[in-house]
Amino acid sequence: MEKFKDLRIVDNFYQTSSFYPMPTILISTVSPSGQTNIGSYSLCFPYYIAGKDYYAMILEARNSSNTAQNILRTKKCTLNFITDEKKYFKEAVRLGFPGDTTEEKMKDCLFTLVNSELGEDRPQLVEESFQVFECTWDDTLEDAYLDQPGQLEGYEPPYRNFNGITSKFGAHFILKIDKIWMKEKYYNTIINGVTAGGYPRVPVDYGYRDSTNFWCSKFRRPFSAKIQAKDGDVNSVMYAADRIDDKIKFTKEACAKLTKIPRVFLKAALTQMVNIAREEGITLIDEAALNIINDKRRKEKKR
Repeated sequence: MEKFKDLRIVDNFYQTSSFYPMPTILISTVSPSGQTNIGSYSLCFPYYIAGKDYYAMILEARNSSNTAQNILRTKKCTLNFITDEKKYFKEAVRLGFPGDTTEEKMKDCLFTLVNSELGEDRPQLVEESFQVFECTWDDTLEDAYLDQPGQLEGYEPPYRNFNGITSKFGAHFILKIDKIWMKEKYYNTIINGVTAGGYPRVPVDYGYRDSTNFWCSKFRRPFSAKIQAKDGDVNSVMYAADRIDDKIKFTKEACAKLTKIPRVFLKAALTQMVNIAREEGITLIDEAALNIINDKRRKEKKR
């Protein structure tokens, strides 16, 4: 068996000390002149995914970049997800080069920009994207609204822990997702059922770079693996269901149909069902009522 070797951890470890798969995202912001600026990023990931009153991404950026400075000023940005055409990745590398002004980098930009439907103050969207997230920076967290643009040679402490200016040259932004837009083919894939042929051609940035190159992989047809659902005990489902609401109850037959829900998600699923039952005026959730509730859950998911 081949042994692992100890590799020294250094700055930018995701690029210099590892192979770390990441997305390739074009982030559009509005420059002081009102022109849309595009910067390329991979350190952008889901952050708040459930249990909050909004959903969010987290962006890690150099705080002197056009993107960071524009977010500090306008609070708005748009995440544009591009497909794996080599010409798109080459343009993303060019747009990610530090130091160019918005006017310089956008002069001969390959991508087509279209106006946002959310307002004239919003950055334009990249038309070639397969999906787009329009976002607003939540600057209330950690009092990050106190961080102001303009310090292009680095910021002095104190620093925030996770939102705003986090180091002399770094920034983190918690980005509230205001709207997700998706091209029709991929929208239909999610709504009507995912198949391997319905996936967008998503590139993977491999993280590691040397002094001259960024590296990216082309999309390959995905393969699936069946989820090995474990049947829960109907009695444990009934026990949990009885404790959700003192007026709305589940029959044993309805609970038997819920045994495949993973235990970690059971309470949340039952709570949603009870909320829908309350809206529909249902006090006893039997098999017929469960069908009505699940149909409404599916419709809400599609919306």
